[in-house]
Amino acid sequence: MNEVDLRSDTVTQPSQGMRRAMAEAEVGDDVLGKDPTAARLERRVANLLGKEDALFFPSGTQANQAAIVLHTRPGTEAVCEAESHVFHYEFADAAWLAGVQLHPVSSDRGSLAARDVVTAIRPGDRHHPVTSLLCIENTHNLHGGAVVPLEAMRAIRELADRRSLPVHLDGARLWNAAAASGETLADLSSCADTVTVCISKGLGCPVGSLLAGPADLIEAAWSVRKRLGGGMRQVGILAAAGLWALDHNLDRLPEDHARARRLASGWAAIDGVKADEPQTNIVMVDLEREDLDETLVAGKLEELGVLVLGAGPGRLRAVTHLGVGDRAIDLAVQALADVLAS
Repeated sequence: MNEVDLRSDTVTQPSQGMRRAMAEAEVGDDVLGKDPTAARLERRVANLLGKEDALFFPSGTQANQAAIVLHTRPGTEAVCEAESHVFHYEFADAAWLAGVQLHPVSSDRGSLAARDVVTAIRPGDRHHPVTSLLCIENTHNLHGGAVVPLEAMRAIRELADRRSLPVHLDGARLWNAAAASGETLADLSSCADTVTVCISKGLGCPVGSLLAGPADLIEAAWSVRKRLGGGMRQVGILAAAGLWALDHNLDRLPEDHARARRLASGWAAIDGVKADEPQTNIVMVDLEREDLDETLVAGKLEELGVLVLGAGPGRLRAVTHLGVGDRAIDLAVQALADVLAS
């Protein structure tokens, strides 16, 4: 069996067309001045998201943390969803870099309810820190690529406006949210002051994320990026991949969603496996047999050439992407059936 890599949509390889675009990119020193290709990507992403400006970052974590630094001050608190990326997978950077405590709030499939968030907003008295930021995530990674509905995001925006709080949207896979919901990227982004999007997730680029928002904040973000070591020189080589991906890979995302549904359906038909129908490109699988755990099953799958990740006790995660075709889905379904049968 050829290797079927379902660990993440970040494992994709640049296509020949993308590689040509990178090789032929017009470049400049983006630290001394402005790389022209990076500038084109930043303008295009800002326009897609309905924001005034955008800035290229090497990673989504760095872009998210720059946003937290920009919106908050040390000794305050940011409210986030309890299973969010900024809370679980960014190495306590908010505390380390911004001096900000994160206040996690549980939700239904990653969609924060305004009624729950309002109770988490601190009064800022002698015993409690002041709440300085609300963070939302769409699609939601640990909730299986769930799409946070636009109306739920608008409710958070309305609450934030009433409390004079900024909102940051971790939209690493916002491309997928728009493709699945039919909402525009601009409408989804309108609920937040700043938005992070990753071109290395879903779009097939090797590296890169962008932070978009008001022009004055993005100007200030340049200095934060510099402090975090994110200034790059001829970054247009990477930005060219993003421009190519927006032309060629954005509209094909529904194919990944369809294959994720096929994968979930095939796995759900196996005795001892529970897999809900995914909304986008992430499939969460629960192993219902007590004699199985995620590490054992993932290891056995790897022996058969199928790579997945553990996502908690008795749970596996698989992500479809442009490197996974229909044949790969069939192989992955059969592999899990073989592992459980043995």
